[in-house]
Amino acid sequence: MVILFFSCNTSKEESTAAAVDKEQIKKEIQAKEDEFAAVYNSKTIKNIGYYADDATSFFQNRPALVGKEAIVEYLKSDLYSNSNKISFKTSEVFVSNDGNQVVEVGRFTVVDSTNTGVNKGNYMSLFEKRNGKYVCVRDMSASDIELPAQ
Repeated sequence: MVILFFSCNTSKEESTAAAVDKEQIKKEIQAKEDEFAAVYNSKTIKNIGYYADDATSFFQNRPALVGKEAIVEYLKSDLYSNSNKISFKTSEVFVSNDGNQVVEVGRFTVVDSTNTGVNKGNYMSLFEKRNGKYVCVRDMSASDIELPAQ
C-alpha cells in the first residue's frame, strides 16, 4: 500500500512539471521584454501590462520605486530626458513547478541616437501569473559600466 501511495504522488508531481513548457515561457517573457523596449523606445507611455500594480522596481542609484504608478512616473521622466534606446535579452528563466512564478535573468543594452553604447548590464525580474498573464512584481538591474574612482 505504501509503495502504491508514493508511486501515485511521484507521477502527479512529474506530470505537473512536464506540463510546464520552460521554452514557451521563455519566449513569452522575451516577448514582454520586447514590447516593453518598443514602448520605451517610442517615447509613448501606454499600458502594456508589464508591471503588476503592487510591483517594486530597484533602479540603479535611487531608492526603490514601489507600485506601478511610481515606476511609470519614473519611466516618463526618463523618457523625455534622453533619446536613448534600450533592448533586453532573456538569458535564462527559472520556472516554478506550477508555472505561476518565473525568475528571469537577462542582459540590457542602451544606445544613444547615433547607436553608440551608453550603458549595458544585467537584470533579474520576478514574474507572477495573474489572470492568465505574467506580470513583473520585482525587478532590479546592475550596470557593467565602471564609475570613475572618487
